[in-house]
Amino acid sequence: MGKVLVLVGVTAASVALVSTALANHSWGSYHWARKSNPLVLNVGDNVGDKWDAYLTEAITDWSASSVLELMKVPGGTRPKNCRATSGRIEACNARYGNTGWLGIAQIWASGSHIAQAITKVNDTYFDTASYNTPAWRRLVMCQEIAHDFGLGHQNESFSAPNLGSCMDYTNDPDGGGAFGPSNEHPNTHDFAQLELIYGHVDSTSTVASGPAALPGNAPPFSQASRANGDLYVDDLGNGVRRITHVFWTPFGE
Repeated sequence: MGKVLVLVGVTAASVALVSTALANHSWGSYHWARKSNPLVLNVGDNVGDKWDAYLTEAITDWSASSVLELMKVPGGTRPKNCRATSGRIEACNARYGNTGWLGIAQIWASGSHIAQAITKVNDTYFDTASYNTPAWRRLVMCQEIAHDFGLGHQNESFSAPNLGSCMDYTNDPDGGGAFGPSNEHPNTHDFAQLELIYGHVDSTSTVASGPAALPGNAPPFSQASRANGDLYVDDLGNGVRRITHVFWTPFGE
């Protein structure tokens, strides 16, 4: 049995410090450059009716952070291609094929600063009985959008009990019983990590008025890529890298 932490006679500030100290799941040092907080970041809506409510829910969930405000805006790309747009996230869904992945999050970064990002969710799997559930759709959309502003995973074991965060891998996202709490939304550790990532401001901004769109789309990640893990880095030259998180199907379909 794990230890129970009892806080007696502490202030709200000290509780926040404890929570922040326990947060350790940033995606490297990647973040959007901005001159003030909160970070106001547009998310292009390139998703269809089956996904629109889940995109809206993820945007609302993450905007509860004190350092982040996501804004849904009209999409800027065709969903099948899902090309990035400078200074914002593009969210897309399509039948991307039997690739082995449920979702992809991809960022283009110069140094540690994100300049553009995409989220893709794969209807080839979400149109099947195994994944066509509100819980799976919430989990994957919530997680992939969060990668696009710098959050990593809290845990990467599909078989471990749920942590109550969409940044946690799971075999059963709606939880219950031995699986633990639902993994469909952010938890306090996620918000504490965001405060660490965006606890400073920058002298420049890569949001909205950023540089011209950077080259390159996602390579065709497929089952053959699975053996190499879920993180891929492509050097695009001139200090720019394209970094991809792949959310593989947990059951190896």
